[in-house]
Amino acid sequence: MTGTAKSTVFVDNDRVVVTEWRFAPGANTGWHRHGHDYVVVPLMDGKLKLVTKDGESFGEMKKGVPYFRKEGVEHDVINANESEYAFIEIELK
Repeated sequence: MTGTAKSTVFVDNDRVVVTEWRFAPGANTGWHRHGHDYVVVPLMDGKLKLVTKDGESFGEMKKGVPYFRKEGVEHDVINANESEYAFIEIELK
């Protein structure tokens, strides 16, 4: 990934990777493909812009409300807020 969002890996072992993602306004993860199932836990309310091969969409995120995605997701995630945004990503190996 070559985006401008800051990632901090807290746990990386043979079963899971736990990463905090912090985005300045307009920052992004860079285009990537998820090689494993994963769970995202938003650390605050906000909106993320998702760019996929099929186009763009927006996700409304609620603090503390997790969501699950299957492996194979390909996208770029962009902060669509006027302030910093952050979430925890838990990748299951």
